Amino acid sequence: MELVVFDLDGTLLNGNSVVSPRTAETLRLLTERGIAYTVATGRMRQGSRELLAAHGFQLPQIFKNGVMTWCPRAGDYSHVSLLTPDEILHVMHAVDAQGITPFVFTLEPEGRQGLYHSGTRNAVEERLLGYFTGHAEVVVRPVGDLPANAAITNISALGAAAQVAAIERLVAAEPHLVAFAGTAMEGEHLVWIDIHHGEASKGAAVARLREELGATRVICFGDGDNDLSMFLMADECYAPDNAKPEIKAVATAVIGHHNEDGVAEFLRARFNL
Repeated sequence: MELVVFDLDGTLLNGNSVVSPRTAETLRLLTERGIAYTVATGRMRQGSRELLAAHGFQLPQIFKNGVMTWCPRAGDYSHVSLLTPDEILHVMHAVDAQGITPFVFTLEPEGRQGLYHSGTRNAVEERLLGYFTGHAEVVVRPVGDLPANAAITNISALGAAAQVAAIERLVAAEPHLVAFAGTAMEGEHLVWIDIHHGEASKGAAVARLREELGATRVICFGDGDNDLSMFLMADECYAPDNAKPEIKAVATAVIGHHNEDGVAEFLRARFNL
């Protein structure tokens, strides 16, 4: 059994963050051929659920860069990596010291996610909070309501490049944490950062899934730093032309741009679809 694993943004999705008709048709052909495929993304499940359901993703799905694995058939998480209280305090202080708002994400009962915050400090943060507030599957509350025994999965923030770089340096002093950052969709002058437990990674989650499914070969696709761990454990790894140089450097091969259905065209040739 071969297992195909996709990153979403910048890889399977085009520049408009959607599955193109060509890619949708390719996924349908994979299903018809019985080729197993799933996703390993930095997104939350709630931000991907409808997209994945529309394109035949039935296997366990990896979210938040390996922090959690969701099993659609069971309707529950099979694995979750949580932050410790000391790690949480370290991150909160690092973010708050830069004058930006930490968004604390938790795993709530019945598979819902919670978001706790200390209020917004600018219009961009307010819009971001508004997006989550309008999502039925995300519980949004003030950080003062955060339970002492909360199951905290990750802490995210949005700010200027210098602010985020300062947070990364402070987080690096904590050996059990890992941070990923990138240009924000809210504007090229802004950078997002997502911090979670160091034991969580796409690579570790894919390796665990490989064992559970009994897959003999893993083929993965990705474009960013958070994909490196699964590139290093995969049998084949492919980077779209828009990927970061360091990802291209370790890839089995560089394929077409994500705006040109690079993944879909490669799969059609690779599996003779």
